[in-house]
Amino acid sequence: MPEIRPAPAPCRIVVCRDCCCGSPKVTGIDHTAQTARLAESAPVRISDCLDVCDQANVIVVQPSAAGRAAGGRPVWLGLVNDADATEDILGWVQAGGPGITPLPDILGLYAFKPPGRP
Repeated sequence: MPEIRPAPAPCRIVVCRDCCCGSPKVTGIDHTAQTARLAESAPVRISDCLDVCDQANVIVVQPSAAGRAAGGRPVWLGLVNDADATEDILGWVQAGGPGITPLPDILGLYAFKPPGRP
């Protein structure tokens, strides 16, 4: 009988939705639709404030199990306030995400290092 193995953990997406991110303070994007669209391609976790309100809307792409094994680390993206940026994130996640596929140049414009993190 063949051994049954669980599917490897995929990329995960953390979406900040609290005081600034996901609120009427950030205009020009349907926050609910953005979250739903991201969830079509990867597991999404909604987080309370990630304490980088000046970067609202904040999305963190966490590597898959394979990506982490290859050295990938979470990538923080800020000012993700339009549908094109959301689609760029989805394309990267579908291509493998952190550790598997290099960060596309366009997403490099959104990437930042949160305070207090290496």
